[in-house]
Amino acid sequence: MPSLFASYLRVYEPLTAFDRDRQSYWRRYVEQGRAVAPVEGPGRQRTTVIEALGAGWTRLPDLPDEAYVLETDETLLVCPWNLRIRVAEAALSARDGVPPVLADAFVPPVLAGQAKAVVEDWRSGARVLEHGVPRVHEQIATWGVPLRWFVLFEPQERNHVTVPDRRSLRFRTEISKARRRSSRALAVLRKSVGDAPITEAVEEAARWLEEFHPRSVVELDYGGLVELLSDETLAEDDSPELVAAGLAGLSRGEAEEASAAYDKLVARWRAVQLLERCN
Repeated sequence: MPSLFASYLRVYEPLTAFDRDRQSYWRRYVEQGRAVAPVEGPGRQRTTVIEALGAGWTRLPDLPDEAYVLETDETLLVCPWNLRIRVAEAALSARDGVPPVLADAFVPPVLAGQAKAVVEDWRSGARVLEHGVPRVHEQIATWGVPLRWFVLFEPQERNHVTVPDRRSLRFRTEISKARRRSSRALAVLRKSVGDAPITEAVEEAARWLEEFHPRSVVELDYGGLVELLSDETLAEDDSPELVAAGLAGLSRGEAEEASAAYDKLVARWRAVQLLERCN
């Protein structure tokens, strides 16, 4: 199944970030060759969830523990899918701000009730005491890349592959670097534009990163978006540079320079978003 037209922000944690049972589970998972490649993961996730939910959407089923894995010379890093909690959160989010009749049509009350119980249990004090702070390791954005994600990376951290049967564009960095970059960006934005939506968005990303082990790795994966972009467009993509240029302009008080970088970046990704409406 082809990838969704979506991008992904992932955090891979070392095994020491998990409790003893989870460490044993993920070791066996890797030894048995069960780890799923990122290019196959989105399709596998979608199929797994749809098949498990069934036609009536009357229950929130147990879902298999799967993960993406990075193996280095020094350690093994794991990015769990957390499918059950993500489905529960998505079900509740789909009902927010929607009239009850429509909400019940999209997410039946029985499923919504189960989803609420799952989320509350996930965040409960008992679970935190037993397993540590719960964390969702993957964020997904459809038809584009949130601009705040580019704050976390620098150009030299990109990995670009364009061969006929394998096209991808990813950025990877140490979480300590991503945290420093988000902190610097927040300082510039708070001083320059105050409590604007972009400031709040970067702050949200920074808070999310604080949940993870200090030796984690952060990955931005263009995922299925590469199917919407030509090889030339992928090769010339300089989105992280534009974000850096915009922040540098703000820090120097050069509003026109910052605005030019921002406008170019927004126009680029708006063109991708508009493809969703193509017939």
